[in-house]
Formats: sequence, C-alpha cells, structure tokens
Amino acid sequence: MTMPAHATKLAIDRIRFERTLRELAEIGADPRGGLSRLGLSQAENEARAYLSEASRAAGLYPQVDPAGNLLVRRPSADPQRPALLIGSHLDTVVQGGWLDGAYGVVAALEVLAVLSENEIECPREPVAVGFANEEGALVQYPFWGSRALTGTLADGGKACDRTGQPVERYLRAFGSDLNRLAETAWAPGSISGYLELHIEQGTVLERRRIPIGVVEAIVGRAIFEISVLGTAGHAGTTAMCDRQDALAAAACLVLKVESIAAELGLCRTATVGYLDVMPNTTNTIPGTVRLTAEIRDTDGERLRTAETVLRSMAASVAGSRDLSVTVRKAHQSDPVATDPSLRAAVENAALSLGLACLAMPSGAGHDAQIVAMAAPVGMIFVPSKDGMSHVPAEDTEADALIAGANVLLHSVLALQDEPGTFQHGCAQSASKANDRRQQSGYQLTPP
Repeated sequence: MTMPAHATKLAIDRIRFERTLRELAEIGADPRGGLSRLGLSQAENEARAYLSEASRAAGLYPQVDPAGNLLVRRPSADPQRPALLIGSHLDTVVQGGWLDGAYGVVAALEVLAVLSENEIECPREPVAVGFANEEGALVQYPFWGSRALTGTLADGGKACDRTGQPVERYLRAFGSDLNRLAETAWAPGSISGYLELHIEQGTVLERRRIPIGVVEAIVGRAIFEISVLGTAGHAGTTAMCDRQDALAAAACLVLKVESIAAELGLCRTATVGYLDVMPNTTNTIPGTVRLTAEIRDTDGERLRTAETVLRSMAASVAGSRDLSVTVRKAHQSDPVATDPSLRAAVENAALSLGLACLAMPSGAGHDAQIVAMAAPVGMIFVPSKDGMSHVPAEDTEADALIAGANVLLHSVLALQDEPGTFQHGCAQSASKANDRRQQSGYQLTPP
C-alpha cells in the first residue's frame, strides 16, 4: 500500500506523551530514590491499570493477558492481520530509573493513538505491549511476559521470589492463575515483527552526539549460581593455616570473574552482582558464600569459551584453598541479530526526520531477544545521560525522548508499505520457537 501524503508529517502528541510518562513514573516511586516497580508486584499491577485507563482515554482498547502483559489495540484492529508488536516492559529493578522499559511502552501507546486518530490503514496491525517482569527482580524469572507470549515459559509454575514465595501468589493479585498461562502464547506466525524503543543504557550515543541508535544485535547472557562451601570457625582462635575461609575464596573468585572480560577479553562483560555471606558476623570465619556470576557477549561461541574458563577458575580456587566450589547455570539467553528489514525501516525513518543514526550492539538484554524466537525483531536506542541506568539518576533529554518516539512512529508507518516482507522470516522464527520451547526455562533457587 502507499501511505497517504499527510502520514509523512505525522508526529506524536508531545504534551500527552510527556504527561503519561511522568505520571507513570510516580507509580512505584521508592522513598530511598528511583523506582521499585518490581515485576508482578502490586506496583506493576497499578502501572498496568494506569496505562489501561490512559489508553481508553486515547480511544484505544487495552487488555491484560494471563501472564500480566498489557496489550493495547486500535478499535479498528483486525485480528486476522499479522501483528506488528511495539513496546517494551513495565517493571524496574530495585531503586531503578524512570525510563528503562517504561519509555518504550508509553511511546508505543502514543504511536497507536496517532495512527488511530488519523485513521491510518495498517495491513501489519500495530499492537502495543507492556511486558510483565522483564527484570526478574522480585519473581526470579526474567523475561517472564515475553516468554509467556512466545510460548517459551518452561517451568514457569515453579518460579518464586527470593524468599520462596511462589509465582501463583503474584498471579492471583491481578486475577490470573497458573492454569491460564498457556492462554498467553500467541499462535505461530501471528506476529509479523517486533520493534522495541529503549534508552541505550550506555554512553556511546551521548559521547558521539548521535540521537538514534539502530541496534544490530543483542548480547547473549548467562547467569551462574556459585556456592563456596568452607568451614565456619572462631575468628580469634582458628590459626590462619587451618582456615577454609569461604569469603576469602569468594573474593578471589570475584576478581577472577572480572578478569574474564577485563583482562582476558573473552566476553564483553563479566560481573558478580550478588553475594550472600553466612553466618555474616564480625568474629566468625565465613563458612558459606553464595554469589552470582554473569557473562555477556554478542557471539555465542565467545560465551561458551568464557563459561569454560569461569568453571575452570572456580575449580582452581577450590583446589588452592581446599574447599568446595559448585557452579550451576541458572539462565541463558542466546545472542540475537536484529532483522535487516526492520533495521532499514528504523534507519530510513530517522533520516527522513533529519536525525543521524548509528548501527550498534545492545549490551543489555531485552524482551526483543525473546520475541526473536517467534518473529523478526528490531530495536531503536536514544542516548542515556551519562550512560546511567538501573539507578535513580537514569535520565534522557526530553527532545531525545521525543525524537525516538517519532522514529518509532515513522518506522511503523514505513513497514506498512510492504506487508509481505517478513512472512518467510516469521515462519522461520515460529519454527525456531517450537524447537526451543522446552529449552528456555529459568529457575533461580532462593538463597
């Protein structure tokens, strides 16, 4: 089809967009700073309710699926047309920022409102989505909503929070239950593509003063649970030569994990972000330490090499300190390349709006890499102030937020001209999803 002439001049409603984004940022505000709108919590429920009402006010039709995903359609939406999903996630980490995830969801709602108000025909039906529990900060199952939608929520019923509370408790809070989760999965081939607008969460765009990033690939990520088992003892009476200090061993391992990326260059990043010391008292030698190690890269083979080295390092520490170190892989998401046609649509949209853009990888994981199991995906980045994210200081200039939202709008418009572009890719992705449904489970054992 050919877009009507006025479509090339369409723009989001800046006042409405900024108001919605700011009001959403009040939900889950943490007295200590930032937002703690954790996935599947009451705060996330409130965010869905607020955006549902905002959608209705804009003449749109919102629904919440059994996994907690917010789905918004135009009143004229044809369910027989392949859907072009646009959006991101609604949850945050503890004391996180106001834009991560939320920005992409609000922008998607605004795009739908503009298309609806201007009665733009869309052979590829745009559907806005606010995925539930992308971060996994409360219920320990990141990408919960996107996995449910793509039918790859393996062992989801076993998910729980760090205290052992089951996910069933959180589902009941918004009227769902485990028996309904299967209803969430979309049929293979029903998604023609997915576009996710997001803040960069890094410094590349800001440093180079480029307003738009066109994501080429999303890093793969592996998380490992590591247990260091030594022997607790009296801090004053146990001779240094007789100690099996679990924390000293863990400290050594923390630095070794860092070296996998910083010194050896085997992967893009390597991080220990969680540490639990027992008994954690001043005058007792630590007997047990539990920690997590996370590695990321855009190349699957490099990830596998980094994992092999990590396990070797753990065995080395155990042997040199005469204690036990066990390593369990708790989660893995593979690197994902974005779709060339979707990248081209984003680039052309940016250039048509007079905005320079840069092809770049994403160092953070996103729902897009999960949706890629079922459909082609693309991502748009805007600069992050000082590269800060997952912290209260997370921010982006207002003009940059507007620019990104308008690029999303014009990318969606451009993709309506060639409704058959992704049919082959969609079928391939749907087949891949079926092959991987039983391989995508994630369960982090409560410490």
